[in-house]
Amino acid sequence: MTSTKEYKDLEKKYYMQVVNRMAPVLVSGKGTVVTDNDGNDYLDFTAGWAVLNLGHSHDSVTEAIKDQAGKILQMSNLYYTTPQLSLAKTIVDNSDVDRVFFCNSGAEANEGAAKLARKWGKMQLNGAFEIITTLNSFHGRTQAMMAATGQPHYQDNWRPLMPGFVNVEYNNLQQIKDAYNDNTCAVLIEPVQGEGGVNVPDSDYLRSVQEFCKSKNILFMLDEVQTGMGRLGTLFGYQRFQGVEPDVMTLAKALGSGAPLGAFCSKEFCSVLEPGDHGSTFGGNALTTSAGAAAAEFMVKNNIPNMALESGKYMFEKLSELMKKFNFITEVRGMGLLIGLEMNKDLSGEIVGKALEKGLLINAVRPNMIRFMPPLNVSKDEIDQAVKVIDEILEESK
Repeated sequence: MTSTKEYKDLEKKYYMQVVNRMAPVLVSGKGTVVTDNDGNDYLDFTAGWAVLNLGHSHDSVTEAIKDQAGKILQMSNLYYTTPQLSLAKTIVDNSDVDRVFFCNSGAEANEGAAKLARKWGKMQLNGAFEIITTLNSFHGRTQAMMAATGQPHYQDNWRPLMPGFVNVEYNNLQQIKDAYNDNTCAVLIEPVQGEGGVNVPDSDYLRSVQEFCKSKNILFMLDEVQTGMGRLGTLFGYQRFQGVEPDVMTLAKALGSGAPLGAFCSKEFCSVLEPGDHGSTFGGNALTTSAGAAAAEFMVKNNIPNMALESGKYMFEKLSELMKKFNFITEVRGMGLLIGLEMNKDLSGEIVGKALEKGLLINAVRPNMIRFMPPLNVSKDEIDQAVKVIDEILEESK
């Protein structure tokens, strides 16, 4: 058996050092629990960065992958393959979009949406090409999506940035209006910002942005890479906000339930891409869309988003009790099972490290903020365990 040290030595020797990895070498997982190479178990409240919304090794997804692996893994999109059609139908039947294109990641999904928006601008708006995005957003790490992402620390090493993106304050309609000009073809925003600090907008913000976009004939685009597939308590995050229907929506992360899968989706009126305009060798391949189709079908049939809604309320209440106990906790915020705990001290790194020692995996999204994004079928007992660990650590820090 390869030792944990040997695995780490291999990583150090052969892998590009672009990630500061944490100590465990994880080798297996089931549900909300993962196990490392030394046999230690951890309660996983990161879910692969909001990817494993049904948990690790979910039976329906695992069986779908096994079945598809024995049939066909990959074919060119010149030919029909059946799993992608099943998943596309599930998305369209349960949302307000009409067309779907599958790719491999959230960054690719947002790139595709940006291309669609620019063609819309070319056809309908005299060549308009600029897309308004927001500060503290996160849309991916490609050259274009770093320009779209309104966070300087993701941008500074790669300047000059690709032109065509304007970053304005989130949850501020007036700044979108002020940034709009004859070159604007679309607005791209997250229903709730995840990487930016679990920022929840005012209840009428998205609808107001949508109305403004409609008044100017520009596209209203929502990045649902992190908020989609049940995370906020509805199948798609925008469905938590009354009267909101995106013209374009992007998906990834939980869409493949662990398999690398993304999508951008659009309403019929703005589905302007034609044969030759876009493509992907692996986008929508049979194996990944088989996993996604099984996960989406299970999620819809078993109303998993509602489980996230109820469990999210429960976890929110439990974390809010900690806020009453520890005066350095300033806010608990979020929707569904995307929840942030903010402090007036930069304790996140210390808390994440101590939580790991106590068998809990969590994420520091800011120096003073912890983010929780467990599988959507997490149990109340598991939530209690996680909150107890945080309570113990905060008591020590106090």
